Amino acid sequence: MERRSFIKTCALICAGGTAVSMLLSSCKSVYYATAVVDNKTITLKKTEFTNEEGVLRAFVVVRNDRLEFPICIYRFDKTYIALSTKCTHSGCEVQPNATTLVCPCHGSEFSNKGKVMNPPAESDLKQYIVTEDNENILVQL
Repeated sequence: MERRSFIKTCALICAGGTAVSMLLSSCKSVYYATAVVDNKTITLKKTEFTNEEGVLRAFVVVRNDRLEFPICIYRFDKTYIALSTKCTHSGCEVQPNATTLVCPCHGSEFSNKGKVMNPPAESDLKQYIVTEDNENILVQL
């Protein structure tokens, strides 16, 4: 095998391995929380942010037939932010990860606080009012 061909093959293998590991890790990172959803409020236990090993999750997603789009709830130290996953550009469902939400339709990117980081979206994601008590997080719809 020629040197140039060998280097090209190695680079492709490395890039492919990196891409596969990123995809697998991103699939693991989305956790769909168990929550009670009524007409005005989502109620979920704070324990939904702790995995089986006792590690705190950066975010959870609530999916329910009563919701047009899932709602992503991010944990920041002791506060929570709830965001719609409906892209403000095209109405597609954005895909959350620990630091951003990305629209698969046209590539809009939002911060985990809902702020537009990359166009074509020009408006921030819808943010919901969040309150809490000792055990629960309450998201006002």
